[in-house]
Amino acid sequence: MTLRLFTAIASLSPLAIGVLASVASAPPSSASEPFSICGSGQRITCVVDGDTFWFRGEKIRIVDIDTPELSPPRCERERERGLAAKQRLLDILNSGPLSFKTTARDEDRFGRKLRIVYRDRRSVGDILVAEGLARKWQGSRRSWCE
Repeated sequence: MTLRLFTAIASLSPLAIGVLASVASAPPSSASEPFSICGSGQRITCVVDGDTFWFRGEKIRIVDIDTPELSPPRCERERERGLAAKQRLLDILNSGPLSFKTTARDEDRFGRKLRIVYRDRRSVGDILVAEGLARKWQGSRRSWCE
């Protein structure tokens, strides 16, 4: 078994090995701080919308989901669902310690840190999807107005 695993790893490109090693070796960071809804002032630890928040002055995008847009919403249904996702994310983030897992891509084009966020070893994204407030990220945004 060990020899087969070593052979499989050895056949990967150096870049793939580096990415796997960095993701596998980095322990998830853990955190517990009170979150609020972001306002117009300085953003330190607050929720922007259903899939984006600030934590210790760093903007985080939950990488495994897509939630309805709030700025601006394209229809009333999207606005209502977006506000519900934002409030639920605030509730989840304030309900106890969090863990963050990095992915192969550290940041998006907007400078947001891309992270899988966990609460009690469960993906926050999975929680929001199960509650109908988010969709699994499929590589592009789809309308919430249908």
